[in-house]
Amino acid sequence: MNGMDETLRMKELVSRLQKAAQAYYSSDTEIMTNLEYDQLYDELKALEDKTGVILADSPTQHVGYQVMSALPKIRHARPMKSLDKTKDIGALAAFLKDSRGLLSWKLDGLTCVLTYQDGSLVQAATRGNGEIGEVITNNARFFHGVPLRIPYTGHLVVRGEALISYKDFERINNQLDPSQQYKNPRNLCSGSVRQLDPRIAKERNVTVIVYTLVESEQEDGFFHDSKKEQLTWLAGLGFETVAYKEVTQATVAEAEKQFTDVVGKMPFPVDGLVLTLDSLSESAALGSTAKFPRDSLAFKWQDEQAKTTLIQIEWSPSRTGLINPVAVFDPVELEGTTVRRASLHNVSYLREMKMGVGDQILVYKANMIIPQISENLTKTGPDPVPDVCPRCGGQTQVVTRDDVQELVCLNPSCPAKLLKALEHFASRQAMNIDGFSEATAARMADAGWLESLGDLYRLKDHKEQIEKMEGFGEKSCAKLLSSIERSRHTQLFRFLNGIGIPGIGTAGARLLADAFDQDLDSLMQADTERLSAIEGIGPVLADGIFRFFRQPDNQAMIRDLLNFIEIEKPESAAKELPLKGLTFVITGSLTHFENRDQLQSALIERGAKAASSVSKNTSYLINNDIESTSTKNKKARQLGIPIISEEEAMKLMGMQVNDR
Repeated sequence: MNGMDETLRMKELVSRLQKAAQAYYSSDTEIMTNLEYDQLYDELKALEDKTGVILADSPTQHVGYQVMSALPKIRHARPMKSLDKTKDIGALAAFLKDSRGLLSWKLDGLTCVLTYQDGSLVQAATRGNGEIGEVITNNARFFHGVPLRIPYTGHLVVRGEALISYKDFERINNQLDPSQQYKNPRNLCSGSVRQLDPRIAKERNVTVIVYTLVESEQEDGFFHDSKKEQLTWLAGLGFETVAYKEVTQATVAEAEKQFTDVVGKMPFPVDGLVLTLDSLSESAALGSTAKFPRDSLAFKWQDEQAKTTLIQIEWSPSRTGLINPVAVFDPVELEGTTVRRASLHNVSYLREMKMGVGDQILVYKANMIIPQISENLTKTGPDPVPDVCPRCGGQTQVVTRDDVQELVCLNPSCPAKLLKALEHFASRQAMNIDGFSEATAARMADAGWLESLGDLYRLKDHKEQIEKMEGFGEKSCAKLLSSIERSRHTQLFRFLNGIGIPGIGTAGARLLADAFDQDLDSLMQADTERLSAIEGIGPVLADGIFRFFRQPDNQAMIRDLLNFIEIEKPESAAKELPLKGLTFVITGSLTHFENRDQLQSALIERGAKAASSVSKNTSYLINNDIESTSTKNKKARQLGIPIISEEEAMKLMGMQVNDR
C-alpha cells in the first residue's frame, strides 16, 4: 500500500468510525459490533503511527459528535474522556508499576452524570459527546440505584453507568414487534434513558451503577487518598457502586481471571475491565492527554473466535409476519459453552455478509455472552431468500423499512403469526395465562382447536381431549383452564398489550389506557390527531394504532374477545393503591413469587415504588431471612427501616398466601 492508498484508507476508516460512534453514543441503534470497531480503530492507529499523518476528526484524537436529540442539552463542568485500552494482560500489569490499583467491571451501558445539592437530586445527564450531554433528570428519578435524596449537605457529582439487564432486555424485546426490537441491552438502555416520557423509562427497569466520585465538598484527607474509600462512602449514601478488586502489579492477572470466570453469570452486560490507580494524589499528578486520562486503562478480552461451517440458514416467522434469518453452523466451543446458532438479523445483513451454505465463518461471543458472526471468510452467497413462508407456504416479499431490507409473509392467516400472537396474548405482561406456550399453542392448533385468540376461551369445550394430550393430564389441564378463566377479568392495558398493536408494549399500553380513561371504545374511535397528541406516542406510532383499529379483521377479533373478557376499570385510588407513597426494597430468595420482578410488579400495581438499594427513603425491606447479616439488612437496621417477610408484604398488599 503506497502513501496515497494509505491516506485514502485512513479517510475511509475515520468516516466509518465517526458514523459508528455517533450511532453508539447518540442513538439507540448500532451499525457495527464492538469487535469490528476495535479492529478498525487499531488499523487506523497503526496507519497513523506508520505515516505520521493524523487526519482532522480522527477518533484517535477527538471524542465527539453532534448530539441529535429533542432532549435539553447541557455542557459538562468536567469533560469526560475515553479510556485507553489494551488486550494484553502484561500491559495491564505493567501499567500499575509500584502503585495500588482497583480493577472493576467496564459496564456496557450509557454513562450518566448525577448532580446533588444539599442531599437532593437536581440534575441527571447523559455523557453525550463528553462535553455536551442531554438532560434526563425526569427519567433518572425512576432509575434503580439513583436515590432522590442522600444524607449529604453540599454539592456532589457522581458518574455511573445506566444499564438494562439481559433478563429485562429479553422481556422488553419480546413485547415489541420484531421490526422494532433492539439488537442488544445497550441499545435498549440508550433508547430507554432518553425517552421523553418517564413512564416508559420506568417500565424498562433501568439501573445505574456508580463507578466514580467526580466532585464533592469533603475536606482534603477525608478519603485518605483512596478511590476505594470514595466508593465505600458512596455506597453508604445509598448508591449502587461497581464491584472491584484491590490489585498490585503482582496480583492483577489473578484478579482478571477471577472476573473473567464469572462474566458469563453477570446480570448486566460488560465489555471488559477498568484498572485505575487507587491513589487520588497520583491520579491528579498524572493528569491526562487530549483524549485519555493517564490514571486508568481499559482491558478488553481477546475475543475467543472459532472457525466453523455454515450448514443452514433457518428462516423463523414471527407474529407480525417478519421472517428472520438465523445461522445454523457446526457446533463450536466458545467461552466454555457449545454454540450452534447466531442471528443473521435481516435480509440486508445476509446480503452484506454474502452468507451462503457451506461458507467458512468466524464466530465469537459478544461481551462473552451473545453468539455473533464476526466474519465470513469465503463469501459464496448470499443464498436466495425464500419466496414462500416456511410455516404456511404463503408468498413472501422483501420490504425496505428505514433502509433495512426484511422478509415478510404476505399470508394474513399464516399459522406462525397465530402461534406467536397466541403466545404473546397469554404472556405474563398481557393476559397472564400460566401454562400456555407457543409449543402448546402449536399442538392445539394442529388439533383444530385454535384458529383465533378468542378460541383460547373455547378450549374448555375440548377438556377431555386436552387431558389425553401428551404432557397433559387432569391436573395440568385444570390448571390451564383455570388460568384462562381468571384472565377473563382484566385491565385495559393488559388487553391492549395482548392484542398486538404494532409498536405497543406494556408501557405504551398503559399510556393509551390512561389517555382514554380506561375506555376501549373511545380509543378505537380516536383519530391520528388525538392519538399523536399523547406524549410518548408520536405521529408514526399514532398512524399505526389508527390503522390497526380500522382493519375489519382486528375489529372482528376484538368483538370476539369481548364476548369472553370483561375489562375492569381501576377502582378508587384509596382502594386500588393501598401502598401509594411507600418504597420497598427486595432481597434474598422468594417462596410465593417466582422472582423479584413478579413481586415488584405486584407492589407497583398497588401504588408502591420499588428500589434496588436501601436508603432513608425506604419504607420496608422485604427479606425472608429477617436475621440475615447481609449488607441491606445491616443498613436497614442502622436506618430503623422495618424488615418484613414475603408473606408480611403480601398481607400489606391485601393478598392471601394461597393467591400465588
